[in-house]
Amino acid sequence: MAEADVARNTRLVRREAANATTRVSADICVVGAGIAGVSAAIEAARLGRKVILVDGLPVLGGQAVNSIIGTFCGLFSNGTHGYQFTGGIANDIIRDLGRQDGALFFRHGPLTTVLYYDEVALGRWVEQTIRAEGITVLLGAVLRDVKREGRRVVELQCATRYGDVNIVADGFVDATGDAALSWNAGFECREASDATVYGTQMVVLENIDEASQPSKQEISQRMSEKGEEYGLLRREGLAFVIPGRGVAAMNMTHVETPLEPLEASKRALDGKDQADRAVQFLRREFPACFGGARVRAYGFPGIRQTRWIVGRQQLTTEDVRAGTRFDDAVARTAWPIELHDHSSGHHWHTFDEDHVHYVPLGALVPAEADNVVAAGRCIDADTAALASVRVMGPCIAMGAAAAHALDLAGTGSVHQIDLATLRERLHDNVDKVEPIHGRDRNEGIRPANAA
Repeated sequence: MAEADVARNTRLVRREAANATTRVSADICVVGAGIAGVSAAIEAARLGRKVILVDGLPVLGGQAVNSIIGTFCGLFSNGTHGYQFTGGIANDIIRDLGRQDGALFFRHGPLTTVLYYDEVALGRWVEQTIRAEGITVLLGAVLRDVKREGRRVVELQCATRYGDVNIVADGFVDATGDAALSWNAGFECREASDATVYGTQMVVLENIDEASQPSKQEISQRMSEKGEEYGLLRREGLAFVIPGRGVAAMNMTHVETPLEPLEASKRALDGKDQADRAVQFLRREFPACFGGARVRAYGFPGIRQTRWIVGRQQLTTEDVRAGTRFDDAVARTAWPIELHDHSSGHHWHTFDEDHVHYVPLGALVPAEADNVVAAGRCIDADTAALASVRVMGPCIAMGAAAAHALDLAGTGSVHQIDLATLRERLHDNVDKVEPIHGRDRNEGIRPANAA
């Protein structure tokens, strides 16, 4: 092409007084593309529903990918070789990432079993699966307004850098983490009134010496002794290491996560500063392991609890401790009460090996709404109870439950669905008991084609 032709290959444009708004319709709209929202969207699509998945970030995966959580917690029962609590996309992730060398690693402890994962591999799995299921995606979208007709949400108005988008659907999943959909719809919500719940700024270090890795107890002890010297708020921490990669995801900070926009932005920068101080601490105090470490990535601010819905029922600490089995149970876990309510550390209340506690559908459905179901860390629970069910295992189950509840409700109310049918559909996430076989202590998952 001639140079003159290249120069003419443009057109002049000017913003019109009122830009056109893009309109999209779906059967189910999922707001929030973290692990709960991804689970809801995929499950709804597999039920044959037309689904749109919306997120304020320009990428999918929410905190699971972009805050680099690094662990699937609450996915297994207690004990060194407990059974798996949640199926659905959890099975798919374990299968597909298990075929990739070094993408997953089981860590069996005396009371908890966690599954470490490579955040890049999980991110690509989410993207590829969402595309394969034919789910419409709207990224970088901020809720501007939510339109209601009585007890039903009828339309979302979103702003993006490319223009406004309005979404009409029969049912909506609030997987925003902050109950943003329910809040903007004008439904009653809850916030913690008596204590701050701290978030975490994760950081990934590479070029560590795994053979010299200190224990969690050693790191926490040294942080307790010297944290003030380094200006650290949190005085205990831990590393998630998949052996053989020379990489560690470090969970060593506490950061306030307010809902006020300017303060939230300031705290995000504070989190990076705390992460830098933690890295300096590791390099100096444990030089054999971390002396040559480099920061590979800072996660997005990790948020634990901020605002949540007022449901038909509230999950309580007493329910969690007693292992109350609800008639409308939709998820289960045995994860400890992990409450980060003070800057220097957190409360960690574990349960016996045979303990199970459940999440009822009533905690997922806003009392004032007929076609909204929450999933993830914005369901209705008291602060301590939420601290035991907001982890990724039960969040996957809650996402699946939201999809099935809305599918059964159709254009009716999620408060009037057939619970027997819902229980049948969610059997694997509530009743199935299948021990994990062939997993030795601290065993990694090998690729399917390995010898």
